[in-house]
This record gives sequence, structure tokens and C-alpha cells, in this order.
Amino acid sequence: MNSERIKALASDVFRDDYVLDVGCDHGYLAIYLKKNNLCAQVYASDISEKALLQAKSNFQKYNVDITSFVSDGFQNIPVYFNTAVISGMGTKTIFDILNSVIKPNKLIISSHNEYYKLRKGLNKLGYKIVDEQAIYENKHYYNIMLCLKKPQRLNHKELLFGISNNEEYYQYLLDKNREIIKKIPFLKRGKLWYYNHVLKGLIERK
Repeated sequence: MNSERIKALASDVFRDDYVLDVGCDHGYLAIYLKKNNLCAQVYASDISEKALLQAKSNFQKYNVDITSFVSDGFQNIPVYFNTAVISGMGTKTIFDILNSVIKPNKLIISSHNEYYKLRKGLNKLGYKIVDEQAIYENKHYYNIMLCLKKPQRLNHKELLFGISNNEEYYQYLLDKNREIIKKIPFLKRGKLWYYNHVLKGLIERK
């Protein structure tokens, strides 16, 4: 419950939000929001009753009253929500969820892969990424995006590396690319050299 990632997700939730935590896993985010009275209401959902068992057990453990639903994304949710948290999934799964008639005005998204596709796809769906955090936890960076239903067209650098302006995150990506470059043939290094050039520019501008 002291997870920096959960605190970062919660920081994008406002007091008047009705929140649906999609694919809630252990339910810790919903518990944190409820315990700290950070939103008007919070609901939890997961794709099967079996997947919800751990969350329900934790709701009892922490003595919180949180309604949960068996749902594939936004389907079969019989309550009002204006904010959806979709965290801990891949970008393809996130877009499978967002390929729905129902789309809330506000999304809090955290994917574990394909950030370029994620940012580009969110813009295409009519969402503006108004804030992005790069949170380091358990030797891994988590990108958390706050999105609102507004038009936006990110430039190529922003699509590639986001708008977090986290110098440590950019340095992490630069170091990672440098290690990858050492392991691949010279003629296949062009894209990574370009990425490194962009990352160095992002770091040096700060």
C-alpha cells in the first residue's frame, strides 16, 4: 500500500471523480482511493470472478466497501463512472478495452510496453495526454498518463519519449540504448543512434 506507483496513479484522481479501476488485480489502488477519500466513488472490475477473488479478499482485509464487477473492459458496468484507470496491461490489451462505444472523459493509463503506439493511439481516439509521470519502482520505470477527451497532436519526440520531462528516466533510456547498440550489427544501429540523439537533446535542454 506504500507503492509509489499506486500513489502516482492516485495523484491523477480528483475529488469529484467516479472511478472504475479496470483489471483491478489485487485492488490496492481502489483501497487506497477509498481509505483516503480521494474520489466521489470507486469501483473495481476484472475479467473473471476468479480474477476478482484476491481483490475482494483485500477489500475485506482493509475493511472497505467497494463494489466490484466481472467485466471485459467497460462491458457490463451498470454504474456511472467518468474516470477509468487501466494499469498493468500491455498496449494491445488497453486498446482492446478502449475499442468500445463507452469511453469515459478521463483516462489514467499505465502500460508496460509500446509507449509510442499508446500515445499515438490515444491521440487518434481523441484523448489529450495532459500529464505523464515516469515512476521508478522495483528496478523498473512505470509511465503513467493522465488523458482527457480533448484534441491533441504530439510531435514525434513526444510520441517516442513522452512529456514527463523526467531527466533520470531519459538518462535511463539513453543508457539502455547504448547497451543495446553494443550488441547489434553496425548497419542496424541507425534508429537507436537517432533515439540517443533525441534523448541527449531532452536531457541537455533541462
